[in-house]
Amino acid sequence: MIKVGTDIVSVDRIQKSIDRFGNRFLTKFLNPLEIPVAPKTASIAGLWASKEAISKALGCGIGSKLGFYDITIYKDNSGAPYFVLSDRAKERFDIVSSSLSISHDGGFAIAVVVLELKNA
Repeated sequence: MIKVGTDIVSVDRIQKSIDRFGNRFLTKFLNPLEIPVAPKTASIAGLWASKEAISKALGCGIGSKLGFYDITIYKDNSGAPYFVLSDRAKERFDIVSSSLSISHDGGFAIAVVVLELKNA
């Protein structure tokens, strides 16, 4: 079964959270490996939108079944984003293949994820 998730977030909203909470905000939803992947606020917003889009495609949202730390976003050698789930999440969600796209423009970041699930 194919599932799609999308999310859009205001870059300004993310910047206000960074200004208000600093590193505490970043460590709330980013794993230590992800922080170097996102040097600019627009990139950070893209990671936020990505994790939300993934959770929506899996049909659970961010919560007890799937937390922010269950998803790690990476970039391949060409700069294309991809994600890896924690072992706990891999057991819960049987993903056969995935594709993630992130874009930002005009003060917004958007992410779209397409998942192929084995037993959905």
